[in-house]
Amino acid sequence: MLALSIACTAAAAVWAYLVLGHGGYWRTGQRLPPPRAGAANGTAWPDGAAWPDGAAWPDVAAVIPARNEAAMLPVVLPALLGQDYPGTLTVIVVDDCSTDGTAEVAAALAPEPGRPGRALRVLAGAPLPPGWAGKVWAMAQGLAHARTGAGENDGDNEGYVLFTDADIAWHQGALRDLVRAAEAGDRDLVSQMALLRTATGWERVVVPAFVYFFAQLYPFARVNSPRSRTAAAAGGCMLVRREALARSGGLAPIRGARIDDVALGKVIKGQRGRCWLGLSTEVVSVRPYPRLADLWQMVARSAYIQLRYSPWLLAGTVAGLAFIYLLPPAGAITGVTALATGAGGTTEATAAAGLAGWALMSLTYLPMLRLYRLSPWRAPSLPLIAGLYTAMTVDSARRHYAGAGAEWKGRTDRARLGFPAWQTQTCGPATRAPAGAGTSSRTSSPGPRSKATRSRSSRTAAAWPRTRCSAWPGS
Repeated sequence: MLALSIACTAAAAVWAYLVLGHGGYWRTGQRLPPPRAGAANGTAWPDGAAWPDGAAWPDVAAVIPARNEAAMLPVVLPALLGQDYPGTLTVIVVDDCSTDGTAEVAAALAPEPGRPGRALRVLAGAPLPPGWAGKVWAMAQGLAHARTGAGENDGDNEGYVLFTDADIAWHQGALRDLVRAAEAGDRDLVSQMALLRTATGWERVVVPAFVYFFAQLYPFARVNSPRSRTAAAAGGCMLVRREALARSGGLAPIRGARIDDVALGKVIKGQRGRCWLGLSTEVVSVRPYPRLADLWQMVARSAYIQLRYSPWLLAGTVAGLAFIYLLPPAGAITGVTALATGAGGTTEATAAAGLAGWALMSLTYLPMLRLYRLSPWRAPSLPLIAGLYTAMTVDSARRHYAGAGAEWKGRTDRARLGFPAWQTQTCGPATRAPAGAGTSSRTSSPGPRSKATRSRSSRTAAAWPRTRCSAWPGS
C-alpha cells in the first residue's frame, strides 16, 4: 500500500502541474475575438477591430481534397459558397480518384450564374506519386490551381488559401471572421478546431475526449504564443497567407505527412510566422461516426504515426496514460475500499491522493463537456475513456506491423514498411511529382487563363465530362 500511496501522490502532483502549468490546455476560451466598432490605421490592427473603411477584402481560395465524398458535399459546399464574405472566394474541389461520383456531385453544386465573387472549380486528381501522402498531394494540386487559375491575383502571393475538409459545414460569417482575425493580428496561419458531431452514444463518449487529448498534446495558448515552439493546426479549417506558403515552398516540405495539419503548423511557425489555433462553434463537422468501430478507425489510423512509428514511444505513452489516468481512480477505489474494511497504515493517504488526482482530471474535462453541451456527470468517466484511447493506440501499432498502415478510404500507407511504390497506388499508374509540385502542378492545372475564360468554365462546371484521374477539360 505504501508504494501505491507514493505513486498516487506523484500522479496527483502531475495533475496539479497540468492544471496550473501546462498552458491552460483544458480551457475552452481560445476563440476568435468578436468584432468591435472602430478601426485602426495600418495593416495590423487590434484583434476585434472592425474592418477599416474602404479597405478591400483579400481574395481567398478554398481547397477541399475529396475522396468518395458524394454524400458530404451537398451538405457543405452550398454553405461554403454562400459565405457572407465581401471578397472573392474561389472553391477548389480536388477529386482524389473517387469511385462514387464525387466530382459530378461537386460540379452540380456550382454557384448560380452571375453571382460576383464566387466560383467553383472541380479538379480530377492525378495518381499519387511516390513520397506523397494522399491528402497532401490533393491539397498541393488545389494549391497549384489556386496560384495559376483562380482568384483575382493570379500568380502572385496576395490573399489567403483556406484548406478545409469535405465534411466541414460553415456558418455564414465564419470565413469573414477568419480573415479579419488574420489581418488584425498579422497572422500567417489561423486555424479552428471544428465542432465535431456528437449525435450518437459513442460519439458523445469519444469525440469530446478526442479534442481534449489534442489540446493536451498541443496547448492552444502555447501554439498561439510566438515565444513558444509548440506548433499545430486543425486540418478542417486552416487559413494560410499565400506569402507564407510561398516562403515555405508550398506543401512540398510536408509531402509525406499523414498528420498534415500539425506538420503545416510546424512549417509556418518554424519560419517565424504568427499562428493562431482555437475552438469554434461556427465551423462544424457533419461526418457521422455512428459506431464505435468508426471512431476506432478515426483514431487508430494515425495514432502510431503521431508516435513516429516508435515502439519505445508507444511503450512510454501506454505507461504514461496508465500512470496519469488509470492510477488515480485505482488508488482511490483501493484506498476507500481498504478504509471501509478497517485497514490502517497508508490507506488514508492512498485514498486521498487517488481522489485528488481523479478530481483534478475530472475538473479539467468539464469545460470540454460544456462546449459539447454534455452532462458534467460524464467527467469522472475520463479514466475509462483514456483506457479506450490507449487500446486504440496499441491497435494502431498492431495494424502498422501487420502491414495495414494508415488505411483510409481504401488507401493504405504501406510505404513506411518498405513495400514497393507500385503496391501503394490506388488510382492509375505511379507518377512522378512534377518539379515544384509544392507550389504548382501541371497535372492539376495548366497555365493562367483569362478571367473571362475562368468565369465561363465555372458557370458550366456541371456540364464538364468526366475523365478518371486526369484534369477536367478547361480546369
